[in-house]
Amino acid sequence: MAFAHYLVAVPIEPSLKSPKPSILNPPFPISSYTLNLSPSLPPKPHRQQSLFSRFRRVHHKAKAKAQEPEVSAATDSAFTQFKHLLLPITDRNPYLSEGTRQAISTTTALAKKYGADITVVVIDEQQKESLPEHETQLSSIRWHISEGGFKDYNLLERLGEGSKQPTAIIGDVADDLNLDLVVISMEAIHTKHIDANLLAEFIPCPVMLLPL
Repeated sequence: MAFAHYLVAVPIEPSLKSPKPSILNPPFPISSYTLNLSPSLPPKPHRQQSLFSRFRRVHHKAKAKAQEPEVSAATDSAFTQFKHLLLPITDRNPYLSEGTRQAISTTTALAKKYGADITVVVIDEQQKESLPEHETQLSSIRWHISEGGFKDYNLLERLGEGSKQPTAIIGDVADDLNLDLVVISMEAIHTKHIDANLLAEFIPCPVMLLPL
């Protein structure tokens, strides 16, 4: 290709005869010929098609993002139906476990945002007299709920019911008070305080399980 350019650059004396067009004597200006020999840019239709394809991808992404608020709105609409929340507490930690603190924080946030009431039920198989730090635990519960912006809430104690499953007790309370949502930390299930297999059987309302 460089050799062809070199030949075109050499001056050619005009001939009296009119030879057939050749690379050494082109029928059009040399400048135009050398321009045609230089590498050409990709054809415009290909660029336009590429831009069009890119535009279609961007438009598709924008359309997908536009649907996200609809899902959020549907979730908000569902939570507005929950006007009374149940928070079961089954651990014996007087200062509350991490899972219990997380459940309290989530429950108070939901209740505050959607204008719901809160009922806390403390469950233990032993009697109150056998739990020396029970009052400390109740104080911790009150403190964490107040940190979430709540002063008024219902507090129930279901103590000393022996071998009765805490899951069944939660179901009884939810049914008696006609509650709308139960908030439970997965920690209560991992520690075997609540039987996950019995949740669907005993709980008459939706259950929110919070992973740690």
